[in-house]
Amino acid sequence: MSIESPTLGGRLQGWPPFIRELDATLSVHSQYVLSGNLYDSFLAPPLDAAGPARLLPLRELLWETLRSSGASCMIVYDPVDGLQVYPDAGDELGDEAARSAAALLGKIKADEKPSLEALTRHLAAVARPKENIRAAFVIDSASRIARTPTDLEPSERDFFRFCAKLSRSARPVRVTGPRPKPLYNPIVWLVERPGDLPPWLTTDNETIREITIPRPHLGDRQETARLLARAFGVSDVGSDEVAAAACDAFAEQADGLTLQSMIEVTRLAKERSVDLADLPDAVRTYKLGVLDNPWSRGHLRRRVLEGEKRVPERVIGQPQAVTKTLDILKRAVLGLSGAQATRSGSRPRGVLFFAGPTGTGKTELAKAITELVFGDESAYLRFDMSEFSGEGSGDRLIGSPPGYVGHEAGGELTNAVREDPFRVMLFDEIEKAHPRILDKFLQILEDGRLTDGRGNTVHFSESILIFTSNLGMYVPGRDLTTRDASPYGPASRVQNITPGMAYDEVEQRIKAAVAEHFTEVLNRPELLNRFGDNIVVFDFISGEAAHKIFDLQFANICRRVSDEHRLVLAVKGDALETLRGWCTEELAKGGRGIGMALESFFVNPLARALFDRELVPDEKVTVSGIRREGSIVHLDLQ
Repeated sequence: MSIESPTLGGRLQGWPPFIRELDATLSVHSQYVLSGNLYDSFLAPPLDAAGPARLLPLRELLWETLRSSGASCMIVYDPVDGLQVYPDAGDELGDEAARSAAALLGKIKADEKPSLEALTRHLAAVARPKENIRAAFVIDSASRIARTPTDLEPSERDFFRFCAKLSRSARPVRVTGPRPKPLYNPIVWLVERPGDLPPWLTTDNETIREITIPRPHLGDRQETARLLARAFGVSDVGSDEVAAAACDAFAEQADGLTLQSMIEVTRLAKERSVDLADLPDAVRTYKLGVLDNPWSRGHLRRRVLEGEKRVPERVIGQPQAVTKTLDILKRAVLGLSGAQATRSGSRPRGVLFFAGPTGTGKTELAKAITELVFGDESAYLRFDMSEFSGEGSGDRLIGSPPGYVGHEAGGELTNAVREDPFRVMLFDEIEKAHPRILDKFLQILEDGRLTDGRGNTVHFSESILIFTSNLGMYVPGRDLTTRDASPYGPASRVQNITPGMAYDEVEQRIKAAVAEHFTEVLNRPELLNRFGDNIVVFDFISGEAAHKIFDLQFANICRRVSDEHRLVLAVKGDALETLRGWCTEELAKGGRGIGMALESFFVNPLARALFDRELVPDEKVTVSGIRREGSIVHLDLQ
């Protein structure tokens, strides 16, 4: 049997591809399963050559297609509204549709909700008509018919068995008109996913055709943007270069949205009195669900400029890392992140990869950036990626898939971004995450969005993503005694960078180690490419920086003693210099090492000494001496 395809002759040129596919195969398929983008609006050709294109919902699109093939009615069933005849009665077409539906099914009560057994009779009456009436039967929300497609109740099993048999026993119908050759009266199933129907219904059943309706591509969005420009008083976009550019920008910003969402964005823009040129801002509001945009605040540039003085005072001894980070932050404030790309508007505002020795200020710089942009350092969200080393632990980030425990709760990352898209997200020690989890960052870094386990899309276009890593501190050591093909010994590791090494060499070695890890160890060079030149290398702290960090942390201890116990704490010069020497002798441990040493050499013995005293408010306590006896430190107090 040959496929009658009038669409190839141009009858439905300009209609969506899935509609042309359905129309072209009506002579060989009796049933269709449509899934995917069901609830969108779709571009359809104008009613006359001089008019504009139209945006139609799926039911109307199906009806116009079927009517052009000679159908006189379309009967629609869904579990909520029951049976409906399309188009509605009231004009000539509606009256004809009502008569044809009555001839096929008998009298239909308004919003009748037939049982599955009665529904089988209606389907048979359309698919095997006693009269030559061309019609269609659309089963909307078919995903809701069965409780679960793999565990059917008896009535559900009988219903789908009947439909499978009906697909093979349907009778083509001849009618006079534009397509006189035999065509089936199709049964069209509308499902959210193909797997929502029993798999045996469509498997090896050539009479049932499965068609996936895709989301709109850029060309569709551009044409839709030009149609919607009429709402702003622009009827001929082609002759207005400014309006054409605004429409193209609207279409690009709407990447990932449906055409129906673009219609809603236009309504939102009109309600807020937004001009056509400012539609991208309305897209942001629609995607993120918030009106206030911290990135557009006028004082933000001033705060970043002030940060050039404040941040180095907070992150001590890292001038190169601070400068590069602030450069990337300025780029984010100006909206120039990824400006070299064709479409960059949906990417994250900023992406930073902090690498280098431990305890050198990576987390502290992330907090400083958060406080700088959002006014509160607690606005950053931290994920310890060592907790995501298992293959299945990624469900914590985006949520469990349907059918698994916790599916309804969503993911920690996606829920947080949906709650507040304007934030800094810190992914600490990223190299410890499972490679499959790293794959999830590809979509975030490239497209600025991620779909959670519940099917909802969250957008990262207004977020700053910071990844930290200790990669490059150690590398596999060469073992010349091994005869393995690999030049590396099975367990040997050597220190790659050491304190006192020039910063340029530290930077070069760490970047080389990071590149090797992502390309050769993880086999994820594409992820490394997404980071680009945003890898910020931290240096070992110098002796001068170590003394500044010591002074800062020591002052914090004195302040805490004063706040908690109203004591004035002082340390005499010789004791303070001795303590300073003990705490700053191991620079490889960074600022965190200084803090741990202060805790061991000063806070612990101070707490022991104060615990044995009767504390009097406003008393001055002076540490006159400090000494070590083995691993125990003693303070002499006055």
